Amino acid sequence: MAVSLSRPSGSRTGPEFESLVRDGTDIDLEELYSVLANRRRRLVIHELQRRGETVELGSLAERLAAWEAEKPQAEVTAAERKAMYTALQQRHLPRMDRARLVRFDDRAAMVEPTNHLLELDVYTEVVGERDFPWSQYYLGLSALGCGLLLVCVGGIPPLARLPPLAPAAFTLTAFAVSSVVHLYATREMKLGASERPPELPERPG
Repeated sequence: MAVSLSRPSGSRTGPEFESLVRDGTDIDLEELYSVLANRRRRLVIHELQRRGETVELGSLAERLAAWEAEKPQAEVTAAERKAMYTALQQRHLPRMDRARLVRFDDRAAMVEPTNHLLELDVYTEVVGERDFPWSQYYLGLSALGCGLLLVCVGGIPPLARLPPLAPAAFTLTAFAVSSVVHLYATREMKLGASERPPELPERPG
C-alpha cells in the first residue's frame, strides 16, 4: 500500500516544498509521512476528514475497531473497543497531536481535526498480490511506445509499412485513456472521500 500526498489548498507556492504550514507553524514532511505510515492513523484521518468535526474518542475507537474486525459497528465487542480505545489514547492520537494534525483532549476524551488535517489531501494506492502500481504501468506503456517506434523506424516487418507517427499516435492515445482511468481511480483512493476507507477490502455482497 502506497501513500501519496498532494499540496493542501492555501499552501505556499513553488515547485517543491519541504514543510507544510498551519497558522504560521512549519510541519516537517518527514514527520507527516511517519504519521501516515501507520494504518490506524490513516483510518483516523479518513474518519475525521469524512466527518469534519470533533469526535468523541469512544465513538472513534468503536468505528475503527469495526473496520479492523470487518464487522458492523453494532457487533464490536467490549474487548475490541477497549483495545482500540487504549491504542488510540496512549499511542496514536498523542503522536498526531504532536504532528498538529489533531487536537486531542485526553481528559475530555475528544478529538478535534485541525485545519491542516482537513485541508490535507492524502491518497492511498492499494496494490494486490497480482497487481502492479500505476508507476510501473506507465513505465511499461512508455517502453511499449518506444519499442513500437523503433520497430517502425527500423523497417522491421510487419510494422515497417506504418508511418512513423502511428506509434506516437497510439502511445499518446493510450496515455490519454490511461490518465482518465487513473484520475477516476485516484479519486476513489482519497482518504475521507467515501464512507469506507479505500484500503479496506470491499464487503461481499
